[in-house]
Amino acid sequence: MSTAVTANESTSIDNASGGRKAKDQLARVIMWLAFLVALAPLAWILYEVLSNGLDNLLSSTWWTNSQRGISVRREGGGAYHAIMGTLLQGLVTAAISVPIGIFTAIYLVEYGRGRLARAVSFMVDILTGVPSIVAALFVYALWVTVMGFNRVGFAVSLSLVLLMIPTIVRSTEEMLKLVPNELREASYALGVPKWKTIASVVLPTALSGIVTGVLLGLARVMGETAPLLILGPYTKNIHWDLFGGNMATLPTMINEERQFLTLDAAHDRVWAAALTLILLVLLLNLLGRVIARFGAVKS
Repeated sequence: MSTAVTANESTSIDNASGGRKAKDQLARVIMWLAFLVALAPLAWILYEVLSNGLDNLLSSTWWTNSQRGISVRREGGGAYHAIMGTLLQGLVTAAISVPIGIFTAIYLVEYGRGRLARAVSFMVDILTGVPSIVAALFVYALWVTVMGFNRVGFAVSLSLVLLMIPTIVRSTEEMLKLVPNELREASYALGVPKWKTIASVVLPTALSGIVTGVLLGLARVMGETAPLLILGPYTKNIHWDLFGGNMATLPTMINEERQFLTLDAAHDRVWAAALTLILLVLLLNLLGRVIARFGAVKS
């Protein structure tokens, strides 16, 4: 009798185990199919961009010349003016966003208590979900409509600041939370003030993670298009002044040339500019990942 019961129990266990294995295998197949479905459009886009834009990137003039004097029907010229404009606006955006974002994160982690901290955290959450075109329209209304200034590169940077700050705040906040409390307590036990503990212990410990967050935030805003189209008129010339005149960027160069896609010269430049922008964003993301990989928060 007991032998029969034991055999039945063993059979039930085997059936249950087989059912779990079948479900696990089914879930694995579905996961891989979903991955391939998501990967297919990305692979297709990369193939199209590389096949259409790689030839221009292999030319040295692409990295050293602007489009000044180059008509839409004429081959030649480069994207130097657009690359430098994109980098310049990105650096200005980072110069404004990084101090604000880091100090906000320090306040929320180290000092934030009560209603003010909750309000600040709530506003950061709101900014995280704001579409780029809304940020651009807000700056346009304030900079152009209310203050009466022209559409210039600095206005673009201001709109990008609104998009970059929440990314820096949240990434820095998480890095500061990873710093062991024992380090803070040891510093306090030695009589070190809180502000000095933050400056000399907490921030250096979390520095690599903070830098990673900054780079990822910068990569995000450098790929934005709406603020540039609304606030940054395009020029084919090399222009360095953020407060006067038109300034070229890679997204606006793409938008300008796309109107003439039926022409071979413009078609090639559009794809080459798109590939350049992808490589620039990819480089920043890879740099951020490398720093995160080899510079984890120390315990």
